[in-house]
Amino acid sequence: MDARIDLFGNKVTAKFLKHIIASGTAIADSALPSATAELVKLRASQINGCGFCTDMHSKDALHAGETQTRLNLVAAWREATVFTEAERAALELAEQGTRIADAGGGVSDEAWAEAAKYYDEEQLGALVSVIALINTYNRINVIVEQPAGDYRPGQFG
Repeated sequence: MDARIDLFGNKVTAKFLKHIIASGTAIADSALPSATAELVKLRASQINGCGFCTDMHSKDALHAGETQTRLNLVAAWREATVFTEAERAALELAEQGTRIADAGGGVSDEAWAEAAKYYDEEQLGALVSVIALINTYNRINVIVEQPAGDYRPGQFG
């Protein structure tokens, strides 16, 4: 299976991706725990049906020391006992932020308030940014049918 277009071989998408990849530096340099960011990216990717990003972020998280049990339970985080309250708040915010078209009302005040209990202003900004960024990547990869399964941690940098 091949992608519909080569994202890095196409002049326009390569230039666009260069800019959105660079935007990830602000998130990586923030005080948001990297484990939380990876869980959020994985959950949004699952919701959006992005096989490429699901593959990538589960492998990156595992490579960074995340446990297989926690990764296996991200899709069922509400019933799982392996996530902290802060992570649960971030996952709820990620779900509501990813499903804004489905929810009709966007992100609830309750979800925002719960996240604000655990994350300061900078971390909230990073959390909003990582949710927006992963949703962008998911849409690109789903549109072009980017194949999943062959990603190797560190492949892009």
